[in-house]
Amino acid sequence: MSEAKRDTQRALKAAQEILDGRGMDDAAAVMVTLEHAVATLLMALYRDHAFAASMLNESLVPGIEARIARTRTSSNSACWRLAEQ
Repeated sequence: MSEAKRDTQRALKAAQEILDGRGMDDAAAVMVTLEHAVATLLMALYRDHAFAASMLNESLVPGIEARIARTRTSSNSACWRLAEQ
């Protein structure tokens, strides 16, 4: 299996953990969990508040925006399958 496919599997597994059976009615709580997870991961990786924040702003946010834009054009995306579960 390619690293890209493994990465997708990791992301889907993390999303399932973060959703934890919650749906659109719980979107605010899901976003709080997501914020917590992202902050925790950035600090675990970089151990420097300023650098972690810069990685969020300069790398992570643009990357997420680009990924969402690509996903929007793909009806067979793994995230749509996850949303249907």
